[in-house]
Amino acid sequence: MYKIMALDIGTKRIGVALSDFLLVTANGHSCIERTTDEKAIQEILKIAKENHVKKIIAGVPINMDGTEGFQAEDCKNFASKLTGYEVIFEDERLTSSEAEDNLRAKKIDFRKNKGLVDIESACIILEQYLSRKVN
Repeated sequence: MYKIMALDIGTKRIGVALSDFLLVTANGHSCIERTTDEKAIQEILKIAKENHVKKIIAGVPINMDGTEGFQAEDCKNFASKLTGYEVIFEDERLTSSEAEDNLRAKKIDFRKNKGLVDIESACIILEQYLSRKVN
């Protein structure tokens, strides 16, 4: 049995979400500060190992016209350093906006803790992937 991890990769923070062992639900795990890529990679790999992760879903911010810009390239470059795991890229268009809406609906004030938005975005990325049942 294994879990799937999803990452919302930003230039400052990385939101992390994990599936359950049945690969049905997405649960927010943590927010990692991206002070250096090496440090962030080590923390992600540690979480993956501790939680029996087999696949990592990396959100890629595709532009509304379908093209990939600097942010998408940065996400892919970062995710390529996650050795030892199957890495799958997932379109994450509008997940931050949806994450903010979800947090507002739960009456959670995220204005002073943007990491909450990153974690919720990672959950949305993972839910998108799990809903297609491509496990």
